[in-house]
Amino acid sequence: MYSIFARGTANSSDFRVYFRDADDNLVSPFHDIPLIASDEGETLYNMVVEIPRWTQAKMEIATKEPFNPIKQDERKGKLRFVRNCFPYHGYIWNYGALPQTWENPSHVDPHTQAKGDNDPIDVCEIGSQTLERGAIVPVKLLGVMALIDDGETDWKLIVIKADDPLAEKLNDVQDISTHLPGLLEATHEWFKIYKIPDGKPANCFAFDGQAKGVDFARKIIEETHMQWKSLVRQDRETGLSIQTSTLKDSKFYTTPCSAEKLIMSKQPEFNPGQGLSQEQSDELLKVHYVKA
Repeated sequence: MYSIFARGTANSSDFRVYFRDADDNLVSPFHDIPLIASDEGETLYNMVVEIPRWTQAKMEIATKEPFNPIKQDERKGKLRFVRNCFPYHGYIWNYGALPQTWENPSHVDPHTQAKGDNDPIDVCEIGSQTLERGAIVPVKLLGVMALIDDGETDWKLIVIKADDPLAEKLNDVQDISTHLPGLLEATHEWFKIYKIPDGKPANCFAFDGQAKGVDFARKIIEETHMQWKSLVRQDRETGLSIQTSTLKDSKFYTTPCSAEKLIMSKQPEFNPGQGLSQEQSDELLKVHYVKA
């Protein structure tokens, strides 16, 4: 139903990945792609894949840019990559977000006692395939971890692609330990230590780092979906781009033709570029031994 196209130079600060629907109209992965992929029987959710498993570039939905393309995060003017913290290499799952969700930075979550991180809710997909950046895949919900990142609530949903061979066997977090032993523990440790090589302290968690089950996770999705609904309805300036080509009753609605002109006039054509320098590649290959 969805396709992607790139603008800007690969491996640079102006690289962007935009989305089109089945009618070839520009859409926002934050606002225009439905949260629910299917509610016939078991509810499945749409996952926007930002980062394929084993890769290191910190790609994310650009919530402040028109039509919210995927771009690479930056820190102090440099492209951001995660380090290899022994024994892990890059991201250990397919990583992304659920559309039409938002962790409200003005809302103190009662479970974490911390405000939201101002982003769509994050997703770790634990299936057997490595998924492509920009893929929109139906996923089955299994559970959630409550990360406290820089003092903000940063929920991490745990899901599996709906058609993965293991999907029928995984119905809740305890099934993960049965069929994928060690993965939950590795997930907790990864999120705890991944910023340490960059000079940051270890991250903290609510619930002592334990994953909560599918029923609890579904409530968190419902809450962040309601927060997103309030976001797209409000009139005050939030700093986020809420332009949409599908929500016609929204004051931020933009016709597909106008949306196309807006993006094409502002973003340079795609250029594959030269790839990473040898120095950058060598730095990314380093293994960091850290202790939280």
